[in-house]
Amino acid sequence: MDGTVDGVVVEEEGSTRGCFQTDASLCEEDESQRANEQHPDDERSLPLRDFYPYIRCALCNGFFIDATTITECLHTFCKSCIVKHFFYSNRCPNCSIVVHQTQPLYSIRPDRQLQDIVFKMVPYLEGDERSRICEFYKRRGLDIPKPVTAPSAYPMKQHYRQKKDILPQSVFTIPSELDVSLMLEFVGAEEGVENYKPLERKYVRVSGEATVRHVELFIRRKMELSQNCKVDVVCGDHLLKQYQSLRDVCNTMGQNALQDGMLVLHFGLVLPA
Repeated sequence: MDGTVDGVVVEEEGSTRGCFQTDASLCEEDESQRANEQHPDDERSLPLRDFYPYIRCALCNGFFIDATTITECLHTFCKSCIVKHFFYSNRCPNCSIVVHQTQPLYSIRPDRQLQDIVFKMVPYLEGDERSRICEFYKRRGLDIPKPVTAPSAYPMKQHYRQKKDILPQSVFTIPSELDVSLMLEFVGAEEGVENYKPLERKYVRVSGEATVRHVELFIRRKMELSQNCKVDVVCGDHLLKQYQSLRDVCNTMGQNALQDGMLVLHFGLVLPA
């Protein structure tokens, strides 16, 4: 006897079991390869790290918690991270665009759909975050807030009302004194006016007590105009005076000056006479 049985080397008692298992595993690998060849459209798994650029905050390098998106550029961060950032800057941390000249917090919105995706992709993240929230409130002797959950069954009318209530809202409420929405349309510059920047944002929300002079100063600052350049502001066919308030302009011009609820002001750059 040479110690072989059907191609299986018998070295010790019971060693043939491992050999047969090896042959079976090889057969299983062959079957899995054939199955993959037969189903090329099957979904394939990807490592979580491939999704890091889409589910991690650029400020803290952690996974999104209370994902919040800047409406001006659609970059997303943790809510606490972006709020702290806006304490000392009004620019997006990713692209450096000016989010808002004075109130950047008005231009951020919660991204609940993205947050749900992050919680589904990262195991235990939601539970760990909930535990930290509970510990935070317990240490301070405060009532623990209950998670927001949608009821399973409701009458149709209440269901629609509830669906309307859970639509994404602004993280911060716009003050009531900012009651006039402006659309600033640039009509051009007189020959000889040079070295000015384009107006990046033509939609502005301001107080009705603001005057045309305030609008001119805003345009000067945003477009970095020189002192020898004059800004003419027109509403309809009327050249506005600097002392006129925007509320007076709305009352005087009426609905003809509005477009989608916004007061439309055209402005041009001219040289002084």
